Amino acid sequence: MSELRIFYKDNDKIKVAKTINALKELDKHDIIWIDLLDVSDKTEDTLEGFLKIDIQEDEEMEEIEMSSRYIQTDDSIVANSNFLTEDFAVEPVNFILKNNILVTTRDVELGSFNETVKRLFVNTRNFPSGYHVLVALMETRVEKDADMIEDTTDLISNLSQEINATDRMDEDVLIQIKDLQEKVTIIRQNIMDKQRVISNFLKCDFFPQELQPRLTMIIKDINSLFDYTRFGFDRLDYLQDTFLGLVNIEQNKIIKIFTVVNIIFLPPTLVASMYGMNFDFMPELHWKLGYPFALLIMIVFTLFVLLIFKLKKWL
Repeated sequence: MSELRIFYKDNDKIKVAKTINALKELDKHDIIWIDLLDVSDKTEDTLEGFLKIDIQEDEEMEEIEMSSRYIQTDDSIVANSNFLTEDFAVEPVNFILKNNILVTTRDVELGSFNETVKRLFVNTRNFPSGYHVLVALMETRVEKDADMIEDTTDLISNLSQEINATDRMDEDVLIQIKDLQEKVTIIRQNIMDKQRVISNFLKCDFFPQELQPRLTMIIKDINSLFDYTRFGFDRLDYLQDTFLGLVNIEQNKIIKIFTVVNIIFLPPTLVASMYGMNFDFMPELHWKLGYPFALLIMIVFTLFVLLIFKLKKWL
């Protein structure tokens, strides 16, 4: 869904316009945030001419190297950062800050943007410029990342309890562990991306000093999230090792059963093979009790082997 939103100040209130033509009627000093959601090239061209900026194409945002995701000039900041959707899809977002106006471009709906819009209308005084909106977006995104880590941790705990309760040994468990590892990896890469961008904000000469403590707090929150992701990796590694250990134990039990069965039937097989020989001179060949005698020997040998296994506590 294509959407354009222009957030601007009107006395003590913040209002929103949803047409590009509204730029002609607004004072630049009143505009604090322009959000572009999958808009047309014509709309982007109009905005570029109005603000004298260069909006990156989707291919440029996706292909840009991690080390070049932040560009600072004398009067503007261009930053690229990846945001996660609810299904752990990575979506690039482009931020442009110039003349206290924030411009954001993206292709999909993101929960952190909707949450920031709510805060924007509830606490109007806390958003005097685009810098404040940008910091709020980053704060909300880090909070969303924390929620996703918490949800993933709950999934890990549920999987661990499920394995302990049911002794599941099928391949689905390994697939679930692999999927959880992939999710934790994606979250870790995402918060690492935020750490680099926010660190650059802290180094910016013209970034408002009043926002420096908030940026520092975001960095601290990100560092704590790194600890949680590391804990998630450790738990998944432990869970995987435990699962593989249980699989080995289960396989050893099966091999043990087959071994015991083979050993139990080995003496009767030996007796049967002896009396299955076709020699002319065999003492019990014409003996009336030869057949019951052979069966008796088989049973005795079998019971003897079972007795030894019991005494050795192998059964």
